Amino acid sequence: MKPVKLGLLGVGTVGASTAMVLKNNAAEIARRAGRSIEIIQASRRSVAAGMPQGCDNISLVSDPFEVVNNPEVDIVIELIGGYEPALKLVMQAIANGKHVVTANKALIALHGNEIFAQAQRKGVNVVFEAAVAGGIPIIKSIREGLSANHIESVAGIINGTGNFILTEMRDKGRDFGDVLREAQDLGYAEADPTFDVEGIDAAHKLCILSSIAFGIPLQFDAVYTEGISRVFTEDVVYAGQLGYRIKHLGIARRTGEGIEMRVHPTLIPHKRLIANVDGVMNAVLVQADKLGPSLYYGAGAGADPTASAVIADIIDVARTITTDAQNRVPHLAFQPDQIVEIPILPITEVQTAYYLRMRVEDRPGVMAEITRIMGDNDISIEAILQKEPESGVTRATIIMLTQKIREQQMVDAIEAITGLDVVHGEVHRIRVETLDGD
Repeated sequence: MKPVKLGLLGVGTVGASTAMVLKNNAAEIARRAGRSIEIIQASRRSVAAGMPQGCDNISLVSDPFEVVNNPEVDIVIELIGGYEPALKLVMQAIANGKHVVTANKALIALHGNEIFAQAQRKGVNVVFEAAVAGGIPIIKSIREGLSANHIESVAGIINGTGNFILTEMRDKGRDFGDVLREAQDLGYAEADPTFDVEGIDAAHKLCILSSIAFGIPLQFDAVYTEGISRVFTEDVVYAGQLGYRIKHLGIARRTGEGIEMRVHPTLIPHKRLIANVDGVMNAVLVQADKLGPSLYYGAGAGADPTASAVIADIIDVARTITTDAQNRVPHLAFQPDQIVEIPILPITEVQTAYYLRMRVEDRPGVMAEITRIMGDNDISIEAILQKEPESGVTRATIIMLTQKIREQQMVDAIEAITGLDVVHGEVHRIRVETLDGD
């Protein structure tokens, strides 16, 4: 059987690792795929930089369109990232009848609907396991391994940079800015860390997971997104005293009213397995009606883990390259004509519990005023932790945990509490999830 020929777009960290793994593990990969797989052409901005050692037989060009228009190429591997020229390159590859493997979560989250529609028309595959959680096979697990199940919820630590920062804040008592600078020095965070620390990267990934889990169109703009830059060291400490850990979670949940899609800092009971996922590691908890809860843990980034997922996709495409398009695994797990529009709940309608921290005057009657407001908004208090002020200080810190309520109730209560003369500064709020399948 003739070899499957690949065209590689981007020879950066992941691209170079992909080329090396394909070379070094060629025999094992061929045993699994049923035929040999080889890169015949690659593109990178600086041709002078060359290919990784031992991959000198690969033709290297500076124009990526040469690769997607090469009639010898069967599968295009897109590892450039970003929106452009990645979108034009992928659409051109599809127009040329080539299959596509990509690790580009932003591209899939924002343009996946049009990409998949075009791929369906042309009878080619577009696969993207490496776009979510690095080397963890979470897309394949939901799309294929859990295909007999009704997926109820997905909750995950899907950005390693944010998880590293929160772990350091908890374990070493460091503040956010200090740890962020170290994450940049270590290469975990970019010079502009906005996508990581403000939740945009996680929102891209959650958008993809939601579509595969629930059979809905990709809707990145509908994901409520909140970062970790407003998490303070004292919140991490107080959460620990209450038996919780703060994690930056992406949560997608099916409810009777619609689908929740939200990314935000979250208090999780410290005994939950996912609460103990630390450093740059990723984990995704899937709640399914027949299997129940299952947790997928591993390296969410890095050259070799991401290359592992990219090559697994290449092998999948190689196995089915001669299969009728109608008999392949659908791009978003459900057959294209079975993708349905289910309402996406606005964050104000989401129900969850809350952690509140506020600075108040240390005098009689203050707690009564605050609890009255909570009662007026039908909010039940689960626990209260009051930190007495030091000698000579007239303000105390109050920590509250509420029971599960609608977000709008909490918004109204916070607005009223903030308006009290005895409350100083803002009321800090972090959502709480038990992740017990409720």
